[in-house]
Amino acid sequence: MSSITSFLQILIAILTIVLGAFVIIRPTAIYNFTGLSANGVRGITEIRAIFGGLFVALGAAPLMLNAPAAYKMLGIVYIGIAVTRIGSMVSEPCFERSNLISLFSELIFGALLLLL
Repeated sequence: MSSITSFLQILIAILTIVLGAFVIIRPTAIYNFTGLSANGVRGITEIRAIFGGLFVALGAAPLMLNAPAAYKMLGIVYIGIAVTRIGSMVSEPCFERSNLISLFSELIFGALLLLL
């Protein structure tokens, strides 16, 4: 595996962790970007758990396992999110800038991890 490949895989895993950690620390910061909001502490817990904890774990797993298949798994997750997002964007027409940013990020991260 080339050093560029390793660097990109590790960078994407770290960015995934950073995104998750940010949401754990500041769950309400995603309100404007995602269109989601919590109407109580229970909702804040869900945002932290799913958008925070899950993303921290998804990014940490390949780093901890240090196995090429773990990076492929993360790529599959990103592609799965992107495919679901595309379906939703088409069925409930929503092509807002933040949705497009998320989609392109997911497609790029997923493709890089699967093709490297």
